[in-house]
Amino acid sequence: MAVGARRGARCWRTVSPAASQSNVYGLARWPGARAGGPDGEGGRRRLKLRPVAREAKTIVSIDSFSKSPPKRGLVVGITFIKDSGDKASPFLNIYCDYEPGSEYNLDSIAQSCLNLELQFTPFQLYHAEVHVGDQPETVFLLSGNDPCIHLYKENKGLHQFEEQPVQNLFPELQELPSNVLWLDVCNIPGSGRRLTAFGCQSGYVRVAQVEQASREVLQSWSIQQDGPISKVLVFRLPSSESDPEIPALCLVTSLTVPPRDVLTHGLADQLTLPASDQHDSVLCALVTDVDFDGAPEILLGTYGQVGELLCSSLPAGEFHLLWKRSFPSPLLSMEYTDLTCDGLCELAVVCLKGLHVLQVTAEEKILRALGQSSGGRPGLSGWLKRVPAGGLSELAPEMKRGLSIAITSLGLSRSLLLPLLLPHSTA
Repeated sequence: MAVGARRGARCWRTVSPAASQSNVYGLARWPGARAGGPDGEGGRRRLKLRPVAREAKTIVSIDSFSKSPPKRGLVVGITFIKDSGDKASPFLNIYCDYEPGSEYNLDSIAQSCLNLELQFTPFQLYHAEVHVGDQPETVFLLSGNDPCIHLYKENKGLHQFEEQPVQNLFPELQELPSNVLWLDVCNIPGSGRRLTAFGCQSGYVRVAQVEQASREVLQSWSIQQDGPISKVLVFRLPSSESDPEIPALCLVTSLTVPPRDVLTHGLADQLTLPASDQHDSVLCALVTDVDFDGAPEILLGTYGQVGELLCSSLPAGEFHLLWKRSFPSPLLSMEYTDLTCDGLCELAVVCLKGLHVLQVTAEEKILRALGQSSGGRPGLSGWLKRVPAGGLSELAPEMKRGLSIAITSLGLSRSLLLPLLLPHSTA
């Protein structure tokens, strides 16, 4: 299928039907889940998390993270509503194993559960890294209908997570005017500061710059939109590479994007992303480089009788629609991660009727790995890094065919295959 029409990208997709409907908070990825992951064990396994309650339940949100160094371990959080007949009760389950050697053992983690009953209806479950003293710490942030943001931090002495006042670590998340539907926190590299953004059910959006050591709110901006804010994302602008100390940051709020650095210009001059206002609503968004050109694209997932995936870029100060793709049902959530452990990411898209995985073909993988230099001549440096030390003989058959097709498509000499036929050093 033609997902990247501008570059002629050829992709395929797989569809996994869902037994029940998901929602905008129903997709999460484990950052270390790749071949040879944190525990040094390659391959992939399926993790089955069993909520403590056996009664009928509805999953609301899910999130996961690897603990901040020097600590080790995988932490998974799930919020759900348990229906016991006479009333519905919300819960938060946190899965984490503290037994040495079992921090990444999926079977042990699934059996090690902290079950917390909530006094509010949960929404987004999010994790963020903060500094407590001179040590990094990753905490859970859970929005609810109280309306508040609830913070869950690990108690090292008790070896479990417990709720703590959010103002101790996130003073910018106090005095919320409405239910927070989406939260995003971006630590600014090399500055000791962070940018926190959240969007509310009332359409209120707030962005705050905070000094992490003193917890002082340095700046704050806010705007009021016409409807609920289903997604807020803070991302780095391509132009920020010229100033690595203070990166330029931009903001996506469902339909609009400020075209300039938030730190300098605040939330002025909102721009509507191309074609995003032609649908009932936009439920999900993602900022990542899907075409390997070094610049981020903005992906939007829409809600309607037919869901659409819209991809826009910012080449020269103005957003352009690169391509769009239709789906048989509304799009709820997206993640861009390496699901097949081949070094290139796939796009996982959750719809009302199941999970779609968009992946480039073997031929396209080789073309992208070869790349094009500024002089227009393909180079093998990127591809050589992906070839096993034993040479081409160790490649999977489909990758061998893809390499041959790619070199023919690029009009190159077959002699370029010679370096791949011989064993080489991976250093």
